[in-house]
Amino acid sequence: MFRAGLGFVFGRRLVMLEHLGRTSGLRRYVVLEVLEHDAHGLVIVSGYGRGAQWYRNVLAQPGVRVWTGRRRGVRATAELVPSEEVPALFEQYRGRHRRAAKALGRMLELPDLAGAGPVRADVGARLPLLRIEFAAR
Repeated sequence: MFRAGLGFVFGRRLVMLEHLGRTSGLRRYVVLEVLEHDAHGLVIVSGYGRGAQWYRNVLAQPGVRVWTGRRRGVRATAELVPSEEVPALFEQYRGRHRRAAKALGRMLELPDLAGAGPVRADVGARLPLLRIEFAAR
């Protein structure tokens, strides 16, 4: 649906990311949840942690393409969000999307997202975030 230009159906909460396989060099695609979104880029979460294949591929080759909303195949660069910024980004997400944060917290066994207290400082070790910066047009 994203490649067909229908990404707007999912709003701004999901993104399709094209990345290159770190050993094969082949194009790979993954649909991910967006934590933060602005005109310059977005922040995505690796729900399966540092072992996720797409995450490892993107760290190895940070040049990606993004499909979100009406944007199709926009070139971008990925970089790891510093661990000290991660808890605040999760708290902002939880404030904007309470029900989704609760569901995500249950699914990933992360009670911090379901509650109202502060998100633990070590959350980035389990759920790393990547900042995706759109290339200048």
